[in-house]
Amino acid sequence: MKTIADFRATLPSGERVSLADRAGKVLLVVNTASKCGFTPQYRGLETLWRKYRDRGFEVIAFPCNQFGGQEPGSAGEIAEFCEVNFGLSFPLMGKIEVNGPDADPLYEWLKAEAPGILGTQRIKWNFTKFLIGRDGKVIRRYAPTDKPEHIESDIEALL
Repeated sequence: MKTIADFRATLPSGERVSLADRAGKVLLVVNTASKCGFTPQYRGLETLWRKYRDRGFEVIAFPCNQFGGQEPGSAGEIAEFCEVNFGLSFPLMGKIEVNGPDADPLYEWLKAEAPGILGTQRIKWNFTKFLIGRDGKVIRRYAPTDKPEHIESDIEALL
C-alpha cells in the first residue's frame, strides 16, 4: 500500500523532491489559487502551520490553474503574491494539474484514497484539502468550503 513517501513533488524552481522526508509528520495537502474566492484561506493555513509546525505538522500547497484560470502566474509571481499578501512561510510547490490526463500522480493517489461526495474522485475546486497522518496515509478529504480553522481539531488529534 502506498503512502505519501512514495511520491515526489516539483519545487517552484523545477527541482523534483521526494516527499519521503515528510514521513512521520502530519500533513495538510492543498491545491491552491491566488485569484479564487477561497484565497483568503491562505491566512488560516499559515496560522495552522505556525501553530503546529514544531509538533510535526506541515502544510504543502500545490498551485493549480485548472479552475477558472485562477492561478495564471509563474512560480515566482505566485510565491511573491502569497508572501506579500499572506506572509506565507509554508512550502509552496510548483504548479500542477489535479484532474485529467495530466494530473499529478500524488493527486491521483489522494483522490483514490479519499473520494469526495458520492465517491467522486475528481477535485471540484481550489482549496480542496487532504489530511495525511504520521504513517503517511490519507486520513480525510475536506471540501474547498471547509475553512482551515474548522479542521484544527482533526489536526490536533493526530499530533
